[in-house]
Amino acid sequence: MEAPQKRSKLLPANAYTKLKPGEVYQPIVSAADTRPEVSRWSITLGLAMVLMWSAAAIYIALKAGSGIEAAIPIAVMAIFFGKMRKQRSSILENVMVQSIGQASGVVAAGAAFVVPALYINQLQPSWWHIFLACAIGGFFGIVLIIPIRAYFVREQHGELPFPEATAINEILVSGESSGKGAGKILLTSIGLGGAFDFLIEAVRAWNPMLSTTTLLGSVGDKLSALRIELKLNGLAALFGLGYIIGLRYSAIIFAGSVLAVCVLVPLVYLIGSQAGTLHYAGQEYVIAKMSAGQIFGAFVKPIGIGAIAVSGIIGMIRMGKIIVGSVSLGFKSIGKKATAGEAKAERTNHDMHPKSVILLQLASMVAMGGLFFAVSATVGGYGTGEAFKFAAVGALVGFGISFLFTPVAAQAIATVGTNPVSGMTLVTLVVAAATMTAVGLTGKTGMFIALVIGTAVCTALSTSGALISDFKIGYWIGSTPRNQQVWKFAGVVLAALTCALVIPVMDHGYHFLVPTGPGGALVSNTEVLPAPQANMLAEIIKGLMSKAEQPILLYSLGGLIAIMLYLAGVPMLAFALGMYLPISLTFAQLVGGFTAWVVSRSGSSEEVRTARGEQGTLIASGLMAGAAIVGIISALVRLPETGAAIRYLGIGEKFFYEVTKTGDRVIKSVEQAWFKGFEGQLGGLIAFVLLALLCYLLARKGAEWDLAEQRKRESAEPPESK
Repeated sequence: MEAPQKRSKLLPANAYTKLKPGEVYQPIVSAADTRPEVSRWSITLGLAMVLMWSAAAIYIALKAGSGIEAAIPIAVMAIFFGKMRKQRSSILENVMVQSIGQASGVVAAGAAFVVPALYINQLQPSWWHIFLACAIGGFFGIVLIIPIRAYFVREQHGELPFPEATAINEILVSGESSGKGAGKILLTSIGLGGAFDFLIEAVRAWNPMLSTTTLLGSVGDKLSALRIELKLNGLAALFGLGYIIGLRYSAIIFAGSVLAVCVLVPLVYLIGSQAGTLHYAGQEYVIAKMSAGQIFGAFVKPIGIGAIAVSGIIGMIRMGKIIVGSVSLGFKSIGKKATAGEAKAERTNHDMHPKSVILLQLASMVAMGGLFFAVSATVGGYGTGEAFKFAAVGALVGFGISFLFTPVAAQAIATVGTNPVSGMTLVTLVVAAATMTAVGLTGKTGMFIALVIGTAVCTALSTSGALISDFKIGYWIGSTPRNQQVWKFAGVVLAALTCALVIPVMDHGYHFLVPTGPGGALVSNTEVLPAPQANMLAEIIKGLMSKAEQPILLYSLGGLIAIMLYLAGVPMLAFALGMYLPISLTFAQLVGGFTAWVVSRSGSSEEVRTARGEQGTLIASGLMAGAAIVGIISALVRLPETGAAIRYLGIGEKFFYEVTKTGDRVIKSVEQAWFKGFEGQLGGLIAFVLLALLCYLLARKGAEWDLAEQRKRESAEPPESK
């Protein structure tokens, strides 16, 4: 992404350009400026943003299979709430709020990518396993990137585009002179998303799961006989994700689903229904008696997993030059000592002391070893000697891979704005599994430790990429790097704790695994909690560390499809995700992307159309945040431990207690006839269309506010500045 053509007037002219020999970049806030930066307000609001957006990000990642970028809405909220204070917040305080708050999305990404694989493989982690894995990984991401901050931020000024950091920087800088319209749109969207999904998830006022079988009558029945059934899950969370992704990528993801549901599933049925019992990968199948969903889960999902895995590997290979160059930076940072000049560095170039950084690196590695020791001793039942051996090897592997890959993540974000975290995490798991197996650790304990290593490394990569963006924003504006570094630790701890509490709640409320029928085997709950990356990693690690048979042929077919997509110039990972995800999710995202496209092309002039299109990030982020918070609350009110308050809320679906043979009380539900029939789905269709209309009206109002604020600023400027 190129630097913005329209640069904020507060930024120096050389903010996005290469410096001439002898030229020095002077930030907006000089090193001698003593305006507030770390204050009670900035730290409190920053941590509040971490709490809110961590919960939102982990919910969306588990529910929709894609993460959300929280940095931009956090920057908007920092500005909005800062202007409501009696003493308006400084731009440095806003930078600090954004920097702390950004820990939410990056830690949630690391957790959502790997942690569900523990549940899918029935390893049942405790909350403190998740917390320590995410926190230690986040710490690695911070302490391993600090030594090379100056290279990326200062020495490469103007050489690297920093697309994501540039967008956030423009918001923070322009916020100094803008009004409160953006904040109002964001908060309104949060309320809309929360209210909409509350009526669905808790009240069950209408049926959001629309299907051709029900809505199209006899036509739907004929399609179903061919094992073709299109579905749409009309949630605000999914609509918002599609809105922010945009029409192009939503359409690519949906195309992957169309290939899976409308081509591969009917093809498997057409061929397989002529045969008898099929024996494959340790399972028996009678395809003639299987539904479309069963065929998808048994034969098409593995193809999607193979496509996702190969797409990640190809993404790493394509970044070969970045990987080789950035790894060398990590080695150059070893043993770096503070010089006399660095010891007296001015405020805007003041990092944490190198000795403190090295001590934190060692402490993080020891903490990771302690976690592995506890897992080996408690989960695996190994003796002290063996547990210590496994812990030492695991800690060295986790630290070594994090050390190699964190500069890669930082350079990838700084260069193209994309982090190849999927491929690097896959490589991490393969290396970790091979190493653990080599030292004699296999089975459930081996899978547990390998996945914990993967969680830590994935979180480290995600954190380092985000932190380098924070550093660049601070460099442009004039923040103190040391303050960003120190308080990032607090953000990581709170984000890790939030993920450690939310993920078990999601499992208890919605379940990562569900039975295929009475007494049936447990399978991944792809309709509610798809977690595609975690399912991929769960299958791969199971194949590497146990004797379970794997559908290698189907994985290979998916890999071949990914290669063909690469050769055709189609975004591989997006298409592969569509092949894995249920079409009900990707269809809803497509509607959101189409709505964003329509909104950005409505209006009487190019200025109005542009202003409406620019509301998309705020509206979509708000919808997802509000829906996520309500979704987590809905999961909580389903639990017997909270009194199962959903029993008093449900209309279309009635919830009640059922006592098991062991005397435990569990929550069961029964859908009303009208809810699962035509009436309930018609209500869901009308509500979904209404949601799109309300988003259009929000974009129109937000554009009016923005244009009015812009004209007000222009009229207030002195003639010589225009």
